[in-house]
Amino acid sequence: MFAPSVLPTVVYLILLVGLIGLGQWQLDRADQKRTTLEQRAAATEAPVISINEQSATLDRDEYRRATAVGRFDTDHQFLLDNQVEDGRIGYRVMTPLRLEERDTAVLVDRGFVPIADSRQKLPALPPVDPQARISGRISAGPSVGMRLGDAADGTDRWPRRLQYMDFDYMNATLDYPLSDYLLVEGSLATDAVARSSDRDAWRFGPARHEGYAVQWFSLAAALTLIWLVVNTRRRQQGDAA
Repeated sequence: MFAPSVLPTVVYLILLVGLIGLGQWQLDRADQKRTTLEQRAAATEAPVISINEQSATLDRDEYRRATAVGRFDTDHQFLLDNQVEDGRIGYRVMTPLRLEERDTAVLVDRGFVPIADSRQKLPALPPVDPQARISGRISAGPSVGMRLGDAADGTDRWPRRLQYMDFDYMNATLDYPLSDYLLVEGSLATDAVARSSDRDAWRFGPARHEGYAVQWFSLAAALTLIWLVVNTRRRQQGDAA
């Protein structure tokens, strides 16, 4: 006969509800990630947007192709530290582009430069034509797991070295407003989007969340089996006595 005890059954039910809830939460996360990836795919295929003619937002236009015309502010450039490319450590060069016929600027990712002989010495930056027409993709920029300390290295010199992307800080250092997104220039844009999409699909994509859901549901099934076996054996042992 099967006659489970009250207290173990209450504990079992609490754990069961928790495990099933965690599994369902992972399925919901998988749906959210699938929707996000679909939106990103649609953004990469959307028509090119001219930032000079139409305002862009990161939430709506991330990964979308964009163009911008303006003048580079080479006196106020940012170097994003701790970047790795082809096994080399260095910086991403971020240069504000003051938009033509607008009072705002957009930050342009101009690519990678390796560190100099000493970290106390900043590398020479690639030259650029001040008046520029840029084609690229809208991006949130490189992300970090945790933001420890201030974004900048504490000096007032330019180029300004950053430990992580902080648009609020960058806006505060400039005398003109800066858009809250990055324009990744040229072929860099294609590479950046591909790397980001591949990374998200592997680390944070639907398949990973679905795998976690299977694990939680499997634990719920195993818990149920153990509960059934233990309570059945307890009853059988009581009858034998």
